[in-house]
Amino acid sequence: MKKLKTLLSTAVLTASLVSIQAQAAPGGALIKAIDGEHRSEANKARDAYRNPKETLEFFGFKPDMTVVEITPGGGWYTEILAPALKGKGKLYGAHYPDTGEDNYHSKSRQRLEKKLKSDAVFSEVELTDFVPRKPSELAPEGTADLVLTFRNLHNWGEDGMAQVFKDAYKALKKGGVLGVVEHRMPEGLSWEDNKRSGYVPQAMAVMYAEQAGFTLAATSEVNANPKDSAQHPQGVWTLPPVLALKDKDKEKYLAIGESDRMTLKFVK
Repeated sequence: MKKLKTLLSTAVLTASLVSIQAQAAPGGALIKAIDGEHRSEANKARDAYRNPKETLEFFGFKPDMTVVEITPGGGWYTEILAPALKGKGKLYGAHYPDTGEDNYHSKSRQRLEKKLKSDAVFSEVELTDFVPRKPSELAPEGTADLVLTFRNLHNWGEDGMAQVFKDAYKALKKGGVLGVVEHRMPEGLSWEDNKRSGYVPQAMAVMYAEQAGFTLAATSEVNANPKDSAQHPQGVWTLPPVLALKDKDKEKYLAIGESDRMTLKFVK
């Protein structure tokens, strides 16, 4: 009986250690954050298209890193990054400043600040100011392990892409990673004719990143969608989640799903 109790105690201790190690590992921290009760069911439903765990692991995410998320917007990825980094790492949200004006950028910043105050999981997030197409300090120079941008390049245009990659390079440590996810324009389409579609040529993104000093380390098809032709009446916003045409051909666009996306890993 004593031997059996010893064996049971050892088994319980081993199981506890395995559980602790699993939570401490990058995947464990991400799974816990992704499954967190602070995320709405609507946001969780988009995991199937955005593949947050696989995407962040591809970029080399670890819970003790210093990470910069450029223009978090509504905070979809912030909901995952903030709790996964809390207590061990650091998260900067480089977002549009609130200038006090009644415009999109100020309102976006206000909404994000309200969200960050809504739950303790965001208590360690630090916001910095990002101004499109102008030099911005995303984080203190040379301190970041990982800089991330999700579906933003189309908003900034060519000049904005060139500048933000320079800003990211400055913020990163040597050997640091820039992770880019963006709506991908097929190679056969003209950029000049389709630059307002919300899609960006992969070769263009790579060119501007390399001009900033980065090396393309790897690409991934984790966020690819072969059903997406990138030719829609209202550009990428025709597809979910926006569904710009509302009920018109809704089932058709729901069947396509969210956009085809490039996933690029650059190294400083």
